[in-house]
Amino acid sequence: MSRRPFHLFLDEHRTPVLAYLRAMVGPSDADDCFQETFMAALRNYETLDGHSPRAWVMTIARNKAIDHHRASSRRPVPKGDDLPDVPAPGQADPDPGLWAEVAELPDRQREAVGLRFCADLRYREIASAMDTSEESARRSVYEGLKKLRERIKEER
Repeated sequence: MSRRPFHLFLDEHRTPVLAYLRAMVGPSDADDCFQETFMAALRNYETLDGHSPRAWVMTIARNKAIDHHRASSRRPVPKGDDLPDVPAPGQADPDPGLWAEVAELPDRQREAVGLRFCADLRYREIASAMDTSEESARRSVYEGLKKLRERIKEER
């Protein structure tokens, strides 16, 4: 099977993958996970079957986000560092308050909401990326949105 050049694949999926990773690991670590995602995708590009390229790359991004959280939980925390952990200047998040609320969701809900709204995946593709049933994917998105609505309503 003849494949499109990888750079076209990267251009097509760059924005949703980066948005998803910002929701999953935060803006300061999203770029590193993004690089790792597309390096892994490039190494395995020949195995892509062509049926769901977005779900395929989002599965890789999800795994890189999980790896990031596992690795960061093992890293020592320096003492006496009074500098705030802020992302480098660059692209601003569309609504940092909303993404802060998304970051507070339970893991499964945060992943499902990110895959649905950052990557624009269908529930079938979300289920594939999260290795769960379509019904479970729907439920995770529903519960995540319900919690977000409740929090936003409380703030007003």
